[in-house]
Amino acid sequence: MSRIAYFRVSTGGQSIEAQRVALAGPFEREFVDEGVSGATAAASRPGFAQLLSYVREGDTVSVYALDRLGRDALDVQATVRHLIEKGVVLEVTGLGPIGRGVGELIVAVLAQIADMERQRIKERCDAGRSAARDALAKTGRTHRGKVSLGRPRAADPAAVRKWRSDNQASIRQTMDHFGISKNTVSRYCAG
Repeated sequence: MSRIAYFRVSTGGQSIEAQRVALAGPFEREFVDEGVSGATAAASRPGFAQLLSYVREGDTVSVYALDRLGRDALDVQATVRHLIEKGVVLEVTGLGPIGRGVGELIVAVLAQIADMERQRIKERCDAGRSAARDALAKTGRTHRGKVSLGRPRAADPAAVRKWRSDNQASIRQTMDHFGISKNTVSRYCAG
């Protein structure tokens, strides 16, 4: 019977260390997915797929939170059910060990609530973008007073094109002069 940890972070800039500290090992094995979105089905993630191949009946898999298993309520439930059917106990920080019956019910409810909250956040974001587009079309500014949607431009595209042309500058020289990336120079000077 092994105690196993699973860690997942969505972006390369995040670290699993906070999860590792919260789970307070030691663990016989650790499986990690770094830079892998929770929207990717658990079984399709390299680290989790290795975990599924490794675990045996009687093992305990520890995760920091249910959302480390996935974002989609159905995928989380299927993952938990798959582990339970293999005879594996899932231990979630703050919830404790999850097994058959009540444990499965708790996971199903929590996964549904998390899924519902993600939908509400998406709806609010969509409404904000719509309000910004409408205000921009009517007044030339978004509802928050910005002159464009999204991030502000790194530089004025016309100024970048003119300076590069006037100085016969390379992409590198243009990048250095304006303090912008190669992709931004290429995008601004393409048209």
